[in-house]
Amino acid sequence: MNQKSVRGRSGWLEDEIRFLRTWLARPRIIGAIAPSGRALARAMAAAVDPATPGLILELGPGTGVVTEALIARGIAPERIVAVEFDSGFCAYLRRRFPRVTVLEGDAFAVDRVLPPDKRGPFAAVVSSLPLVLRPPAERRRLVEDMLARLPPGGRYIQFSYSPRPPVPAAPGVFSAEHGPWIVGNLPPARVWTYRRAA
Repeated sequence: MNQKSVRGRSGWLEDEIRFLRTWLARPRIIGAIAPSGRALARAMAAAVDPATPGLILELGPGTGVVTEALIARGIAPERIVAVEFDSGFCAYLRRRFPRVTVLEGDAFAVDRVLPPDKRGPFAAVVSSLPLVLRPPAERRRLVEDMLARLPPGGRYIQFSYSPRPPVPAAPGVFSAEHGPWIVGNLPPARVWTYRRAA
């Protein structure tokens, strides 16, 4: 495992300080007051099967808490393609995870960001985007776009602080399932998993 991916308490404190500074400067873009906690990051990574071949697309990695959990789950850093809007987070991620492909840009216009050889199909899509800050139609378009980049049975994994799904299931188009509340996270959150209808 990459030693840079395993850090102690001081590394988590550094992430929180960096995240808070960015949130204070751009609260509507960041959409949370703290980076995802370790338990939430592990729950998101647990929804990814490392044995499924292909790249893992990570949307909105922020300081890399979920990225770290994916690597700890057994996913080689070279398999992760991370799309991050904030340039400061991008620079930090590139230093922290030099073998991860970090691309700066808007996940809602991902075709402008992904190079031709990294547009899918993906083994999974893992998202920490603040979806609820976007209009419902944009959220649904994103989920459908990501599901179209996955093989049959592939998962789009999204966390949310809301008790309602960030994107409701669309019968005949895609399903939405959630895990238990992760109460140790600040604020409590749960993981939603989307799949295309059979």
